[in-house]
Amino acid sequence: MKSHEVDYEIFGDDMQIVEVELDPGEVVIAEAGAMNYMDDGIGFEAKMGDGSKPEEGLMGKLMGAAKRKITGESIFMTHFTNTGSGKKRVAFAAPYPGKILAMDLTQYGGELMCQKDAFLCAAKGTEVGIAFTKRFGAGLFGGEGFILQRLRGDGLAFVHAGGTVIKKELKNDLIKVDTGCIVAFTAGINYDIQRAGNLKSMFFGGEGLFLATLSGTGTVFLQSLPFSRLADRILRNVPSIGAKKGEGSVLGALGNLLDGD
Repeated sequence: MKSHEVDYEIFGDDMQIVEVELDPGEVVIAEAGAMNYMDDGIGFEAKMGDGSKPEEGLMGKLMGAAKRKITGESIFMTHFTNTGSGKKRVAFAAPYPGKILAMDLTQYGGELMCQKDAFLCAAKGTEVGIAFTKRFGAGLFGGEGFILQRLRGDGLAFVHAGGTVIKKELKNDLIKVDTGCIVAFTAGINYDIQRAGNLKSMFFGGEGLFLATLSGTGTVFLQSLPFSRLADRILRNVPSIGAKKGEGSVLGALGNLLDGD
């Protein structure tokens, strides 16, 4: 199915929003909860499946829903349709600080592999599926389990990355990457993992036990701030339940003494 030809505009710097412009009858699909605002005349409906295969029966939709459940996503996707006259806009917001990348899938051979939580929205006709990593070790220790998202089609898809985004073009090259820093890569890239140096480096180097290796010829997108790293830093600095305001400071300690603690 040929994807709908949508227009778009991205606003902001570190907390971005993408506005997708729809002609009458055009549709954009998105992850549940990604919508930020929309014009009057945009209708939306939660459906099982991405709508890329209109002839797909109930069993196919159930299989697709089961695959999405495996990735940890909602079994439903939201379809936003311009039901009015004239152009209408619907906007989708990034879930945490970073960049929204507009991917024209025709420029990447019609297929892109992504982290399972990178997909934001896409023109209807884009197939949002899953792919299992080929190697057992890569699936077991690669940070994203055995599963990556596969985007297929000939239209626009939008993915989100944390922090700053780096685009690398590999030509029979190999790079080593922290497993959480991978956003997306094209079909010509081989994904694997390897041990992060010797035992001392693995346990005390602070870079994790394993690194991802990306090799071959194709395009790779990397992010500087994986959500897992951001969440880890936040949790590390959240006071424990029952902790008093100012704990850890001189004034906090003095307050505890005055309270009799």
